[in-house]
Order: sequence, then C-alpha cells, then structure tokens
Amino acid sequence: LAVMQFYGWEVVDDGASFTGVLLEPSQRPQNRGVYTMYHGTSVASARLIIANGFKQSSSGMLGRGVYVSRDKKKAASYPKICSASNRVVLELRVCVGRVKRIDKDNHPMQHTWHTHGYDTAWVPPKCGMTSVKSGMEEDCVFDPKRVTVVAIANAPDTIRTELQELLAKTSKKSRRGDGDSADVCPLCKRKTQQGAQHIKQQCWKCGQNLCILMSKHVCPGRP
Repeated sequence: LAVMQFYGWEVVDDGASFTGVLLEPSQRPQNRGVYTMYHGTSVASARLIIANGFKQSSSGMLGRGVYVSRDKKKAASYPKICSASNRVVLELRVCVGRVKRIDKDNHPMQHTWHTHGYDTAWVPPKCGMTSVKSGMEEDCVFDPKRVTVVAIANAPDTIRTELQELLAKTSKKSRRGDGDSADVCPLCKRKTQQGAQHIKQQCWKCGQNLCILMSKHVCPGRP
C-alpha cells in the first residue's frame, strides 16, 4: 500500500476571487463571480460606452439592465439593424453579484428579478425560450457599474485603432482617479481594498508566511 503525502494547497477558482474567468456558456455564473463577457453594439455607441460607461436598456426580454453574453458569436450578431461593417464587440469584465436563472417563457421573475434582490439574470443556452431564437446564452446586469470594458474584441479595421486608443485613454484616466486607494499584498500579489491588509498566517508544516488569498502553496523541498 503506497501512501502519498502532499504539503500545501492549490485552488481552482470559479471567478469569485480571480477576475476575468471565462466560463463556457452552459456553466452557471457563481454568485459574486467576476467573468469575461461580451457586448455587441454599433461604432457610434461603442465610442460613447468606452468614454462614459454603460447605461441601462429601458426594456428588453429580461427588463432593464445591460445585456451581455459569454458567447462572443451572439454578441457579434448585434445590433440586428446594423451591417457587419458597423458592428463592434466589446470585451467586458462583469461582476455578476447575485444571479437568478431564467430558463422558461413567462418565468415569474423574468422582468422582476432585481426587485427580489438579484443583480444579474442568466438565460442558459438552448433552454427553449421562444424569445431567444438563437438559443445562445444571455445575461442582463441591472447596475451598469458592474460592467467594465477591458478590450475591443472585434471591430472594423478602419475603426479598431481609434477605439483601442480611446479605451487606453479612458482606462488611464480611471486608474489615475483611483489614486492610492489600492495597495498590493506582498504575498498573494493581489490588490487590497482601500488599503485594508489581507489576513496572513504561517503554514503549519514549513512555517512560511502565507496570505489566505494565495491560490497555491507548496512547502519548500516538497514536490
């Protein structure tokens, strides 16, 4: 009988701690997770979104909110009224908060999920809803502040550079506005919130100082 010993740990994260996790469309977003998603829009609207942030849609299949998807192909098909040469796909970082699954026509919370304490409504792919003719995954985020543009996923060649430069300028201004509100933990290398230090403790085996948010630790001299 062989005995295997492992000293340390390794974490597989669902997006609640690491930002920008890319889930498959059929995977349920976990509450409080931060995920990579996409939004399709026109060239003119892309300029406004990058410069000023998202605004709520006043209506839609899931009511008010910002409509996004983890399926880039779905985002690339919007807006329906625009030609391909006038479509832009924005890559986003989305903090979903509390998530409600909407998976059938006339769901009792289809338009009221936010009033029940949810931050995001999620329509899984191929759930059979007649209003989702494509059968592709869709999300609606109530608060636009939960959605941040991080890259230009797709754009006409004639406009891509302009949008990238505008995004870089806006991102730089945003970081400058944050000031020194976030420091970096020397152990886990993640930003601390408003200077609040992470909790640290010693490994029970090797005595090394650890941050409780570290995703992996292997004792020195161990495989």
